[in-house]
Amino acid sequence: MSVKAYLEITLYIEEKNRPAAAKVFTDYRDPFLKEINGALTKDLLVRDEDVQVLHGFDSPENAQAYLETDLFTKDVVTGLQPLWFKDPEIKIYTVA
Repeated sequence: MSVKAYLEITLYIEEKNRPAAAKVFTDYRDPFLKEINGALTKDLLVRDEDVQVLHGFDSPENAQAYLETDLFTKDVVTGLQPLWFKDPEIKIYTVA
């Protein structure tokens, strides 16, 4: 199955907090890929100014639905929220 949509979450995390953010990414990567409907890929992208988590899905609907799951709202957000200094940006893209 190929990626038909991407969920991009841009996080504003200071460099000193990035190892803790990477741990949250690592801890929840496998559960995301195994348990979330339509989840195909999950990558961590790091730049000087921010960190992005790029999630690949089989549909934009499944990308949107992930944002409502307990894995996202209770586990991932709870783990990352103390680390960011500005609210994250969340975007969903459809593959053309």
